[in-house]
Amino acid sequence: MAEPIVVDSFIAVTLGIVVYFLGSRLTEQFELLRKYSIPEPVSGGLLAALVTLGVVTVTGREVVYDLASRDSLLIYFFTTIGLNAKFSDLVKGGPLLGLMLVLTIGYMFIQNGIGVLGASLFGLPSQAGVMMGTTSLIGGHGTAIAWGPVVEEQYAVAGAAELGIAAATIGLIMASLIGGPIASYLVARDRLEPSAKEKTPISSSDENANEVTASTDPIGGPTNPGMMRAILWTHLAIVIGFIADESLELTGANLPLFVPCLLSGILLANLTPRVFPKIKTPTGTASLKLLQDFSLAVFLSMSLMSMQLWTLAGSAGVLAVTMTLQTAAAAAFIIFVVYRTMGRNYFAGVMSAGFAGFALGATPTAIANMTAVTHKYGPSPLAFIVLPLVSAFFVDIANAFIIQLFVSNLP
Repeated sequence: MAEPIVVDSFIAVTLGIVVYFLGSRLTEQFELLRKYSIPEPVSGGLLAALVTLGVVTVTGREVVYDLASRDSLLIYFFTTIGLNAKFSDLVKGGPLLGLMLVLTIGYMFIQNGIGVLGASLFGLPSQAGVMMGTTSLIGGHGTAIAWGPVVEEQYAVAGAAELGIAAATIGLIMASLIGGPIASYLVARDRLEPSAKEKTPISSSDENANEVTASTDPIGGPTNPGMMRAILWTHLAIVIGFIADESLELTGANLPLFVPCLLSGILLANLTPRVFPKIKTPTGTASLKLLQDFSLAVFLSMSLMSMQLWTLAGSAGVLAVTMTLQTAAAAAFIIFVVYRTMGRNYFAGVMSAGFAGFALGATPTAIANMTAVTHKYGPSPLAFIVLPLVSAFFVDIANAFIIQLFVSNLP
């Protein structure tokens, strides 16, 4: 293939914003997208990825995006999630967090089993199935890239990394498409709505709000001082998160950077008012909410538009069958296990959309799914605390052990 077309970081961010508005326009035009709560970055990003595929097909040149700024937006987003968290919500979510973790680990064994089944149907080594299981789906592109060479070299699975990346790409698409419809179905079927506590509005004064609230439509809009405060506190939390991440690496721990940033945001938001009551934090303000929405929307738009769809052709058959099975299994598990176990209430419905996001795609996809649902039906702040801690903090650790267990014990 000819020399690739390289899109630098600044242009990539600009295109991400354009893609978001494209998705917003599509949502306005098509009732189906609104009905099933498909996030704007998803519809716009998928269309942009198809256009990119057309460019590659016509020119014979790959399109490569510099995504360094996208990764920074991910850090921004999860830090703002932490800054909006209350200890009381975390305490309340403790048992739910443990329950969700148990469900997720149980599903990870099912997911790898389906991957192995798909590989066996096409005569591939069993270890290739793990590359179409938790390695690429719950693990995502990064885990697939990390494990690909190991599986290829140690277990003679040719093209393991490429297979995993392709599966992760399809999983990201399916995660974006099924989360909203599943939640919409559950909400409509069981007539779910947020509890009275979840509906508590944000203070009308953006400058004075210091309590986490659940409103997705605040009375008081963002202000210039409010935005500056939100950005400053986000940066402070990120600095602390970076320091914590460096310390963790010295101990041998290897977690996604956004996890310590999320936790540092939680600590700052909850300890500062108690230790320094006169210092205002941006917790619960419309300005912080705007920063949160912006970083997630552009991150997801960039993630979807940069998908290299032309890499899927080489393993089309096994991917089509296996990913169809994975998507069907995820939907069934969510409706019949996750939703019922988590309480069959509005919180469980929102968590169902989130579970679809990270079980097949990634944590940001899960958050985007839940955001689309809560924008339509009402807030569920606890879901935005429980799910990221499960999907990013605990599951990544469990996944490493489960992948090793499968690849080393399969025939």
